Parts: sequence; C-alpha cells; structure tokens
Amino acid sequence: METDNYQEKTILVGLITPLQSREKAKEYLDELAFLAKTAGAIPEKIFLQQLDHPNPETFVGPGKLEQIKNYLMDHPVDMAVFDDELSARQIRNLESELKIKILDRTNLILDIFAKRAKTASAKTQVELAQYQYLLPRLTRMWTHLERQQGGIGVRGPGETQIETDRRIILSKISLLKQNLKEIDRQMSTQRKNRGKMVRVALVGYTNVGKSTLMNLLSKSNIFAEDKLFATLDTTVRKVIIENLPFLLTDTVGFIRKLPHHLIESFKSTLDEVREADLLIHVVDVSHPNFEEQIQIVNQTLKEITNEEKPMILVFNKIDAYSHKVKEPDDLTPKKPENITLEEIEKTWMAKIHEDCVFISATKKQNIEKLKQIMYQKIKAIHVQRYPYNDFLYQDFEDDDTKD
Repeated sequence: METDNYQEKTILVGLITPLQSREKAKEYLDELAFLAKTAGAIPEKIFLQQLDHPNPETFVGPGKLEQIKNYLMDHPVDMAVFDDELSARQIRNLESELKIKILDRTNLILDIFAKRAKTASAKTQVELAQYQYLLPRLTRMWTHLERQQGGIGVRGPGETQIETDRRIILSKISLLKQNLKEIDRQMSTQRKNRGKMVRVALVGYTNVGKSTLMNLLSKSNIFAEDKLFATLDTTVRKVIIENLPFLLTDTVGFIRKLPHHLIESFKSTLDEVREADLLIHVVDVSHPNFEEQIQIVNQTLKEITNEEKPMILVFNKIDAYSHKVKEPDDLTPKKPENITLEEIEKTWMAKIHEDCVFISATKKQNIEKLKQIMYQKIKAIHVQRYPYNDFLYQDFEDDDTKD
C-alpha cells in the first residue's frame, strides 16, 4: 500500500531516431531520470530503441515491448515514463500491455510543478496546464465511440460521458483563465508600485544555481536544492551594489521540451522576464552539454519576449568543472569533455567580452567581478532612465510576494 513516503519504482523508455542520435537520446534519458528522482520515483532501468519514428500504437516496436514485459515479470515496477509525449491511444495500449501506470515526459514535468507549487497563483497556473494537457487526450480516448454505428446499447452513454467530461474541463479551464487574469492584474499593479527601479532577472536552465546566486547577491535565504525546478514561485528582492539599488528576480528554470501549456499558463510568472531591464543568464559550466542548454534557454526567451534585452552570461559551478586529458598519441579531434576550463573561458570571453564571467556561487569565487559587471550595466540603464538625477529612486520595501 502506498504512503506519502513511498517511492515508486519506474522504468524509462526513449527512442533513437534519424533526428536524435544515440548519445543525445541517452542524455535525454539521463535528464528524464533526474526528473523522475525529483518527482520522488526511483529509476530502475532504461530501455532504448532505434526507430525511424515512434510506433503510433505503443511508441516502441513489438520486440521492445515484449522485452519490457519480460523485465516486468521479474522486477516489481510501479510505472513507466516515456521521454516524449504520448497520445491517449498509446497510453491506453501501453497500460493494457504492461499493466502498470504510464506517464510521458510532459505529464511528469506537470506533476513536479504541481508538487512544487506553494502559492495560490502557482497552483492555479499548474492546474490550468494540467487541464490543457488532459483535454485533447480525453477527446482522443473516445474517438472509437464516435466511429460506432447507431444501435441498441452503443448509443448515448459513451458520447454523453465524453461531452460531460469535456464540458467540465472546458468550464474549469475558463474559470482558471479568469482567475489568472485577476492574478496578472494584481501582479501588474505590484510591478507598477515598484516604480522605475532597474529590474534584473535571473534566467537559465533548471538546476544551474540561480537560487544559490540569488541568495548570495541579495543576502536572503531562498530555498535552493539539487533538484530540477527547486524554484517554482518567482521571488523578488531589493539588492544594493555599492550605492546602486535595483530589483533582482529569481525565476523558474527552463528545460528542453518544456511543455507549451506551462509557458502559456505561467504567463504572470514569465512577465518578470518580459519586463526585466537586464537578464543574468546563469549556466552550469560543469554540465557536459551546457552549450545546448544555452541554446534552449535562448530559444525559450525568444518565445517569451520578442525584444533583445541586455544580458550577462554567468558560467557557474567552475569548482565542479572537470575534463579528461587526451593521450599524446590521440590524433582525433577534441571532444567537449577534453576541453579545459581555461579554453572555454578564452573562447566565450572572445565572443562576448565584458558580458561574460566565470564564477562559483557556492565557493563565492569571482563574485566581486560579477558585481562590478552588474554595477556597470545597471548604472548605464539607470543613467539613461534618469539623465538629470542619477540616484532618483522611490522607496521600496523588500517584496516577499511570490508570483
């Protein structure tokens, strides 16, 4: 019997396709395992198959499905998590074949967001995303009934039930959207009340150390944990560097394959990014694929805001960086794991010069250098805003309100 402390055992399933190499598929499944652990599950085994495209009936092919079934006969497992979105038909068929709970990547992320949401606004946003995810799957689940011919015993109940469920969900979606409009209005009022103070937002891939850096810069105690989406509710603090005050915002981390429903429903939270004067893009330089994470964050930012904003690229966790030294007789091109931190620093510094800094938030390395870069950027924005009065600011109390 499950309890609050029970950790479900899970298997993870992914595909190698013409658009996704074996290395990339393994990396995605490693991240999926981290997501599963964040949700409170225990990853037991990974199943990977090479296909041209997902099987429309069961995602994986018949042979791989049989292999999974054989594994489940000898190992107690509670659920299977698939690395891509599944249709209602695939979920139904997989549950029928495997006799365990079936989740896809989006469903898992939504579950983590639901678990992490603490404030009423965050809970409302997550609930809206969940219903938007459910609605099309609910519809497809009942398409087989719509194809039935009329007759005794096959008309009415199924169609009535799907229409009833659909109306209930649409009604809840409508109500949640109305609630979010009110939240947006309240948050907009809060932002206006902060006056014309320069606003800085921390952005980046999930689990790169944004909250740790926020704590360091603002001397606050925001929850930080080595798990994905440890921060869900946006937090705003007043920070002063030398004699220059500004607002610093910690935002939810991005991730590859971020569900569109979350971007839509978290509009009020992401407005902090849209309305920021300066972005601090925090990167985990110790991650083997940090460059791809940079691209994912930049792409997500383009979806959120159309304008180009000033940005400082902060490479965090330099204390955790490691590389493999190539053998002298190895003539093959260098791989990312063979590159030293010094080489990475020279490369990126050459690209963006003074807008780039390498730090360790936990070890407090190069924090003063980061503060000086921030100071110059924020001062430039401030002087442009107040050309005749460099330090004109409205009084502002620390904002503990979380969006």
